Amino acid sequence: MMDALSQRKLTVAKEMKLSIHVVTWNVASEAPPLDLSDLLQLNDPNLNLDIYIIGLQEVNSGIISLLSNTAFEDPWSNFFMDVLSPLSFIKISHIRMQGLLLMVFAKYQHLPFIQILSTKSTPTGLYGYWGNKGGVNIFLKLYGYYVSIINCHLPPHMANNDQRLEHFDRILEMQNVKGHSVPNILDHDEKKRKPAWTDRILWRLKRQPRANSFTPSLPAPSFTLSLKSYKSHMMYSISDHKPVTGTFGLELKPLMSVPLITMMAEGLWTMENDMLISYSSTPDFLSSSWDWIGLYKVGMRHINDYVSYVWVGDNQVSFGNNLNQVYMNIYDIPETEDQYLLCYYSNNLHSVVGISKPFKIPPRCFLVGDLLDEAQAQI
Repeated sequence: MMDALSQRKLTVAKEMKLSIHVVTWNVASEAPPLDLSDLLQLNDPNLNLDIYIIGLQEVNSGIISLLSNTAFEDPWSNFFMDVLSPLSFIKISHIRMQGLLLMVFAKYQHLPFIQILSTKSTPTGLYGYWGNKGGVNIFLKLYGYYVSIINCHLPPHMANNDQRLEHFDRILEMQNVKGHSVPNILDHDEKKRKPAWTDRILWRLKRQPRANSFTPSLPAPSFTLSLKSYKSHMMYSISDHKPVTGTFGLELKPLMSVPLITMMAEGLWTMENDMLISYSSTPDFLSSSWDWIGLYKVGMRHINDYVSYVWVGDNQVSFGNNLNQVYMNIYDIPETEDQYLLCYYSNNLHSVVGISKPFKIPPRCFLVGDLLDEAQAQI
């Protein structure tokens, strides 16, 4: 029988295509409008998106607003989650620094292949002590490839050109994460002419030579990004800035095509108030006593939007032959027709590393009755 690592070596060569929609918008401290379908390209029947990257500037950062947002999600985050979660998008990461907000949403099937490596903020206002200007960064691994996303708010006007470049270089320095250096995005074609320094999306690929760790059985990395659409959305008038979006096609050969954890929802069974969950892991997965499994309704908004969870280390009942089992108490879960998902969260990787297929929880009284009937039949 072929092990998971061998399967990964054989399936890694299959090329896949992803569609990514990027948004940047200075919202001038205003609340979200009622409809952002055009901004999110929700009305395009031919566009099947996989990832949203949304960067906002000048989100309301008054003291009352910041205190409220510390305890609750800010209105913009809530708006995007409300709109995107019914479409199977989950907010996988975000970072905020005063008026700067950066969010990443992905369809749930991609979660085991996205690792959030770090989130950072770099204030550049008031000589680096104030976050009204600066940049926020999400650094992640997507199917084995490193991706760095930055949302910046820089000083405006031509008179501040030198200061703007100095701030941007300072922001880029924060990308040197664990030895992975990201090239200076100022080396972009736009540098050949004076750009408008507001409301702009820049991108660049850095191609790495084939590393020694890639054996002949594995293909060389392949990662191609192409721009499909780039436009401003003039219909929105809440701010003196217009949002700009870019839709990208990403073609890659996954360096990771098998999840670290395989959830076996088809093997679930419940007895009274407990659910037995089975899962297996790849040989290279390093578990932690702080790993946990969450039970979610399909349509969840973010990774903490679980209806129940269980610590893997505290509730493990059996393991062997690479098969692990844990119990989860579902006493407080109402019996509905909702569909559910199970996600395994790795504390070491700060990411979901395994996700089940959708399933329904059968009525517990029905299952108990079936088990009693079966027991009586055996007597």
